[in-house]
Amino acid sequence: MRICFMYGILSFMKVRYTYRLRPSKTARRRLMREWGMCRYVWNRMVEESKRRHELNRDEGRLHDEGFGDKTAQRYLTILRNLTCDEHGDRWLREGSVVAQQQTVRDFSKARKKALLDRKNGIAPGKRAGLPRFKSKRDSTATLNYTTRGFSLYDDDGGTRLRLAGGIGIPVVWSRPLPGKPSSVRVSQDTDGHWYASFVVDKPAETPLPETGRAIGIDPGVSTLMTCATIDGNGIVDETGAYDLPHPEYGRKAHLELARLQRRMAKERRPKRQKPSNRYLKNKRRAAEIQRRVQRQRQDTANKWARRIVRDHDNIAMEDFKPKFLAKTTMARKAADGAIASVKHALEWQALKHSRTLRLVNPSDTTKRCAHCGAIAKHRIPLKERTFRCDSCRMSRARDKNSALNMLCRAGFIPDGVDGVNPRWDAVPTGTRPANREIPRL
Repeated sequence: MRICFMYGILSFMKVRYTYRLRPSKTARRRLMREWGMCRYVWNRMVEESKRRHELNRDEGRLHDEGFGDKTAQRYLTILRNLTCDEHGDRWLREGSVVAQQQTVRDFSKARKKALLDRKNGIAPGKRAGLPRFKSKRDSTATLNYTTRGFSLYDDDGGTRLRLAGGIGIPVVWSRPLPGKPSSVRVSQDTDGHWYASFVVDKPAETPLPETGRAIGIDPGVSTLMTCATIDGNGIVDETGAYDLPHPEYGRKAHLELARLQRRMAKERRPKRQKPSNRYLKNKRRAAEIQRRVQRQRQDTANKWARRIVRDHDNIAMEDFKPKFLAKTTMARKAADGAIASVKHALEWQALKHSRTLRLVNPSDTTKRCAHCGAIAKHRIPLKERTFRCDSCRMSRARDKNSALNMLCRAGFIPDGVDGVNPRWDAVPTGTRPANREIPRL
């Protein structure tokens, strides 16, 4: 989802609304035919890009010359006019030109991003790669349409989606659209289900009423997110009313998923042979389990983030990096809890409802005492869950102490938790800033 600002006074958002589609057998067949044409266009673009790259390299020119967006669109026109089957029929012209043009735009955008990353010297493991060929077996159908390629019309069964070429599809309207959509993306997931994602211009929501409360959030081990709050009177609450317990959706589905994957391994055939029906059945069931776990994680993250934003004006959260957590002993639990999705959900909710969210540098927040500000001189092992300060003899839960340090470092408790100045030192050089604030609408 993208956020747009207009004249600094009126603000609106471009938001995606996704709905389930119920296409008939004929509609599914026509959608897959459209996807086959778009996939053919994509692969021809990749082939032409590689050909021109080799030609430019032999002639000593830059590899990004001669195949920009306009050139790719002209090449699409040539493909539509000259691509014929064995009977001489121009079968590519039978497909939607809107969907094919959007495929070319997506290709040009991906190629431009890859060339820009290479030009800026980004490491190979971190930069975007050049577009690759899409196979029929491994790629999922995705069709993009602008306003002239789709429409919504009323039928006896409700409002339907009509795509270019007269493809009518019933839509499961789980919630109403807030406005007129400017584009739609029709896609198929690994389970074989079809979805329509509409892009709508939505006015910014009315800010929530002020509460005068602030909250500090620290990712934990036993608890996914540990919270400590402070109200307008300076009273600190460490009871954990807003803590997010670890749901462990992945661990609960692990046994069933492992059983299906063992069956798939036994039924797997060589690469060029058609897979058996039993293999495809187990593959679909495994995909359904993974999709269910994914949706459970997203639902839990969104509900928790909405509750945090509703009850607090100021939010301080550790600016952790999910890739860093993947290299620690917390990797399995962090992945099962979808800790990055929780962070993104909180950022979006704070931006959506005009709350102040500051991402705090995690340097020394675990070793620093939230009461007096002293830093422990020894390394605290992860198995030690209680923080004990050698200077003031204060004892607190380790994650609660870190959550309070988030509030102090973000500036929401400038005098410390107990009214004592915690002597916040400057952040060491070479690290991230002390805090960075998410812009508000």
